[in-house]
Amino acid sequence: MRRFSAWKTDNLWRIALLWLVMVWGVSGAMAQPYHIRPGDVLRIEVLEDPELNRSVLVTPDGRISVPMAGTMRASGQPIEAVQRGLAGRLAAAFTNPPNVFVSVERLADPRLDVGHAGAPELISVYVMGEANSPGLLKIPPNTSVLQAFAAMGGFTKFAAIKRIQLRRAAQIVPLNYRHIEAGSQAAHMKLREGDVIVVPQRRLFE
Repeated sequence: MRRFSAWKTDNLWRIALLWLVMVWGVSGAMAQPYHIRPGDVLRIEVLEDPELNRSVLVTPDGRISVPMAGTMRASGQPIEAVQRGLAGRLAAAFTNPPNVFVSVERLADPRLDVGHAGAPELISVYVMGEANSPGLLKIPPNTSVLQAFAAMGGFTKFAAIKRIQLRRAAQIVPLNYRHIEAGSQAAHMKLREGDVIVVPQRRLFE
């Protein structure tokens, strides 16, 4: 009986130790901060100036662009680091250090969701800058530029709509929304997989 009791006690200690190791391991994994990736959409809010609140796309090269803060690297960094970086860049525009809050609004999609059998295949188009819904657009093939503008919800009031760019590999195609709205042939240009629509910020007095 003593030998059985000792064996039982020893095994109970082993089970308890194994359980503690598992708990610590899970807790450690949960404590790891999320690191931002290209394709993520971040929500930025500035308490002192709600006009700066927006959703921004982390571009394929890992950067984000925010009015008054410029362009900065976000990919590979935890949210808190991006938050601090933006607050530091915006500080010069405020009397007191601004309160900046950053969150992940939408995670990057590693692949397209094909969906049900027989559903049309979609292409990926990125939208960045002063669009109302920047990020990754999943659109049908042969979607036109004008249709893509509608899919991204139009433009913010900071948008320089006469200087929009369509970036396709090494090619940059200028797009003037005023001309497109008036019936320009550019409205019917078909988008391709991997195209990037860049809506720059309006300059002063533009």
